Amino acid sequence: MKLQQLNALSEKALACELFKCCGSQNWLAGVLACRPYLTEESLYKLSDTIWGGLSKADYLEAFAQHPQIGNLETLKEKFANTADWASDEQQGANQASTEVLQALHHGNQAYLQKFGYIFIVCASGKSAKQMLELLEQRLTNKPQTELTIAAAEQNKITKLRLKKLFL
Repeated sequence: MKLQQLNALSEKALACELFKCCGSQNWLAGVLACRPYLTEESLYKLSDTIWGGLSKADYLEAFAQHPQIGNLETLKEKFANTADWASDEQQGANQASTEVLQALHHGNQAYLQKFGYIFIVCASGKSAKQMLELLEQRLTNKPQTELTIAAAEQNKITKLRLKKLFL
């Protein structure tokens, strides 16, 4: 889709497209309110600015729109509207050994228990082993530090998905 086509979408259609990029309603409302977008780059900067001004609750809302890393069943069932993108982003998990997938599963559970939300990582270009290593490292973080890191990872995912709108 071209920028002109994106700007021409109805508000409802545009909201559906943007929601695939980020599941925070406040982010969505902020991005929608600033249409028309002059350039793709200005849309990315707008997204960054709005994301940076959101609350923990907004971050958690966006995180909840992602499947757990390596959980391919959840990816297919619960997240059908973004399954193709998420599957592509988590491609490294698709080729992981059973041992690594089991370790990811256990790590995800420990992460969820410690922080109260799923492990968020921009998985594009990372192997399952690399994601597991990141998960294990981040499990040692303090809650506020981890929230900051997870929010930054979500922002990377959002930007990648915004770029996919123009492919």
